[in-house]
Amino acid sequence: MTVRTRYAPSPTGALHIGNVRSGLFAYLFARHNGGAFILRIDDTDQERSTAESLKEILESLEWLGINWDEGPPDPRYFQSHRLDRYRQAAKRLLAERKAYPCYCSAEELEAKRRQAERERRKPGYDGKCRELPFAADLALPDRAADRNYAVRFRAPREGQTVVEDLVKGRAVFDNRELDDLIIVRSDGLPTYNFATVVDDADFRITHVVRGDDHLANTPRQMQIFHALELTPPAYAHLPMVLRRDGQKLSKRHGHTSVLAYREAGYLPEALVNYLARLGWSHGDQEIFSRRELIEYFDFGGCGKSAGIFNPEKLLWLNFHYLKERPLAELAREARPFIEKRGYAVPGDESWLERMVATLHERAKTLVELVDFARFYLTDEIAHDPKAVAKFLTPKIAEPLAALAGEIEGLDGAADEAAFRTAFERVLARYGLRLGDLAQPVRVCLTGGTVSPGIFEVMAVLGGKRTVERLRKAERLIPRAAS
Repeated sequence: MTVRTRYAPSPTGALHIGNVRSGLFAYLFARHNGGAFILRIDDTDQERSTAESLKEILESLEWLGINWDEGPPDPRYFQSHRLDRYRQAAKRLLAERKAYPCYCSAEELEAKRRQAERERRKPGYDGKCRELPFAADLALPDRAADRNYAVRFRAPREGQTVVEDLVKGRAVFDNRELDDLIIVRSDGLPTYNFATVVDDADFRITHVVRGDDHLANTPRQMQIFHALELTPPAYAHLPMVLRRDGQKLSKRHGHTSVLAYREAGYLPEALVNYLARLGWSHGDQEIFSRRELIEYFDFGGCGKSAGIFNPEKLLWLNFHYLKERPLAELAREARPFIEKRGYAVPGDESWLERMVATLHERAKTLVELVDFARFYLTDEIAHDPKAVAKFLTPKIAEPLAALAGEIEGLDGAADEAAFRTAFERVLARYGLRLGDLAQPVRVCLTGGTVSPGIFEVMAVLGGKRTVERLRKAERLIPRAAS
């Protein structure tokens, strides 16, 4: 058997991390088994589905490297292009008396639901229309043709449905608890539970990977498979992703959409690594390459309890991947963030790499890296008043002027060693220690007291900009009392 998994998002909003984890696990399982990963777009909700959401979903998956073998832009993988297929399957079930028309109004059904709640019964359809006679060639609902009824699946009333779940283990459902769900709404459109069965059958899906909030749907879907004389796929239901307080993730509690993390300066490898470890493990290993994730992934490593989203852990992983990034690649990735901050994007790739090299072991995200790089990217330096008062004192004025003079005498292509030598000459001339001069220089060049090594900073800025900043900062030093 060739393993075939699928991921079926709805284009009704952004792709969120709790949802995309199911897609990642389906992708990893397919790749681990040398199978195929299918992307299907569940867009039967025509009022809420948008082209913008579809674009964001595809962009999110591509950014994460979750590449599909079959799917968009092929129209066959959009549910909205498969309506005739669903109608065909529904007509078959009607003809075989495995489904039936339901004439109950929405108001009537709502009244029954409220009555069940008052009586503390499980809400469910009472089967009022189940035994009504109807023609074998009954047409499907169509409001335009004034055929205003729904089609319900005739669920078995006896026996049990057993789900041998690959994550949660065996789950047994009493068929008396499975009410006759609607498979075609009164507007003629298929419901999720029906359309997904037809799709999984037609696309030969062998394993369905999804959140455990869908577990209650599984016995109903399995019964539809059986009614269509088809073999259901295997199911793997993943525990939900929750906040630390046990509540569902929401936008109010940090980033949840995939592209929001991209905009916040996270790397796709970090997010993939984090999501893979959110409910799955391989020994005590924390950091995985994509090759390792594919090699090691199986459902036996999935936990049965909810995954707790820990933003600090994700940030730590991003810090790791950012430090390990090749400098040329990191410099390219930093460019759009530099541009977004309104700085002129340097055209010199080697200079940009040298700049990034001084910061990549300090910054946790690309946004933070660019924020740290502000003093490199603009000569409009905002000096911290407290740092100025503490370090730019009258007694340091002459050493700073001397250092500017030493640097002016250097070759224009001076490196760290040359700046260090110039520094040491000034230190020796005035009998100063390194810290006596380094902190004032740091304040002059960066505006504050925290930065990469001072010689690294000077080498990236270059002699001309370093001298200009030293001269400009001299004006901040108060005159010594005469």
